[in-house]
Amino acid sequence: MAALRRKFGEDYHQVVNPTRGGAFSAPVKKKRQRFVEKNGRCNVQHGNLGGETSRYLSDLFTTLVDLKWRWNLLIFILTYTVAWLFMAFMWWLIAYVRGDLERARDSSYTPCVANVYNFPSAFLFFIETEATIGYGYRYITEKCPEGIILFLFQSLLGSIVDAFLIGCMFIKMSQPKKRAETLMFSQDAVISQRDGKLCLMFRVGNLRNSHMVSAQIRCKLIKSRQTPEGEFLPLDQCELDVGFGTGADQLFLVSPLTICHEINPKSPFFDLSQRSLMNEQFEIVVILEGIVETTGMTCQARTSYTEDEVLWGHRFLPVMSLEEGFFRVDYSQFHSTFEVPTPPYSVKEHEEKGSLPSPLAVPHRERVFSVNCLELGEERPNLGGSAYCRLPSKLQRMSSSGKEELPKKVLRLSSQASEKASSTGDLPLKLQRMGSGPGQSDDFHLKALRVGFEPMTMSTGDLEQRSLPPMPSPIALPHTLAPPHTPLSSAGARMEDKLPAKLRRMNADR
Repeated sequence: MAALRRKFGEDYHQVVNPTRGGAFSAPVKKKRQRFVEKNGRCNVQHGNLGGETSRYLSDLFTTLVDLKWRWNLLIFILTYTVAWLFMAFMWWLIAYVRGDLERARDSSYTPCVANVYNFPSAFLFFIETEATIGYGYRYITEKCPEGIILFLFQSLLGSIVDAFLIGCMFIKMSQPKKRAETLMFSQDAVISQRDGKLCLMFRVGNLRNSHMVSAQIRCKLIKSRQTPEGEFLPLDQCELDVGFGTGADQLFLVSPLTICHEINPKSPFFDLSQRSLMNEQFEIVVILEGIVETTGMTCQARTSYTEDEVLWGHRFLPVMSLEEGFFRVDYSQFHSTFEVPTPPYSVKEHEEKGSLPSPLAVPHRERVFSVNCLELGEERPNLGGSAYCRLPSKLQRMSSSGKEELPKKVLRLSSQASEKASSTGDLPLKLQRMGSGPGQSDDFHLKALRVGFEPMTMSTGDLEQRSLPPMPSPIALPHTLAPPHTPLSSAGARMEDKLPAKLRRMNADR
């Protein structure tokens, strides 16, 4: 716990004990300790490994490649020097044991290695043999079996050392880390609106003409937080969506591109505003990966943005221009930004303001009635059912006209003051048969009826009943004495003169 306090200072104290000393106060701005440097180097050191150090020796080749150049050169020189001195000592030891050093100048004596008198001459013999120079002055003879065995061991050992050290140096020189030096990131990130949405944006570019194959970009938010259970998580990592679902994270990096992170309810910046940005402490780590086209090796470039490097209400200057026959990129404006109008509040506040109901917005309510006073809409709470479903007097006369076989047609009273004309062809089939069947003296035709400003439809039979005085019911005649059916009675004929021409033609056809 004390180590965490020393590492994170006042930030840890204010997160763990937010109520101590009164109200919560924003942390004082100070120099930020970056998790990832601007050049991509991770600012992390591993200590107190204990017995885990032996794991580095189990992967010796990777350990040597990861070392700095000065240590690699030192190991390279020391390895060859020690190997050469060891093998030279072995040749001198054989000459010393056999007594060749004392009798080397005797012409009648055949030594193991000719012309080896001391340790320097033995070292020169080894160098000539190892480097395959072979001047011919010093050479091994056939009367030295131990020298032949040592010569085979020297050849095998030399090949292993050459393969290990030269391979290590080659891999270190061909590492794609230097390719990342020609991948650029903008100095600052910006927050502004794009396509009507608040977005966090930064810019990437490629200085080389060779492409990055299968380039992909990812973003991580590094921020300390406290869980609801009280656990403090230093440097907690959270993923930022830069188009993973839409494929926008797959880049065709032949010109500078602006990477966009949309701030929505799923974003960790959902409640970030211009004012709260000044009190936040976070770091955005950007990782760009791709395959180097020339070598086929995977390259990774990294950078980071702290809260001080996020500009609210800014936008990047364009760097692309069309020249004669090609597109030109002006990298002098790569890091430049300019201010644009941007709302200072967060997306969360914007959605809360947009979700409040307006007092001028009155919901449209539609009342639904039927001819038998059945209520299909919502009942008013302060009125009874019969009072609410009472129809106008005109509709009551229509429902009491004696036509029991009329279907229960639902009448909608709309709030629009418009009127539509209809013909008998628009009536249901049952009503059309009723109007054209034998024994019916009334034909049903439509005419628009206004109830205040609300249009309805009525039949001409109902209009005739309203226009003519009430008459006594006719006496039922026997079927044989009933007059033949005529399209309309005399009163109906007079009423027919007032109908539109289309309806008169349809009645004449019947």
